[in-house]
Amino acid sequence: MSRKTTGAVAALGAAMLLGGVTAQAAHAETEQLGGLPLPTTNLQNTDAQQAVGGTTSALGYAVAPVKDLRLDPWAGSSADVLDNGVAVVPDNGLGPVGTAPLTSPLSAGGGAKDLPVAGPLLGALPL
Repeated sequence: MSRKTTGAVAALGAAMLLGGVTAQAAHAETEQLGGLPLPTTNLQNTDAQQAVGGTTSALGYAVAPVKDLRLDPWAGSSADVLDNGVAVVPDNGLGPVGTAPLTSPLSAGGGAKDLPVAGPLLGALPL
């Protein structure tokens, strides 16, 4: 062992014997004794505008497939259960009320953006 190394090990042993010294402090002490510079770190300032811009653009690409996803896998086939509609004509003179306006966008092969109520709400999402 060289003289510097022996001195550093002796200083480390003495510091450990005195008690209350953590391994990290002892390591830092030996690096100062050995003449090596202590490592330093510097963090850069975060640009909030770029962080928000990146998040919103990524959100658009993540949400777009959900908006266009075909919800009825049997749309346009003879097995499509949403192709059938039920209508009721009330006795009080109002027009018929049926399920076709709600299920026809799905039975035509549309996605969530084609639904009567959810479609306009999904339009608020990016892309």
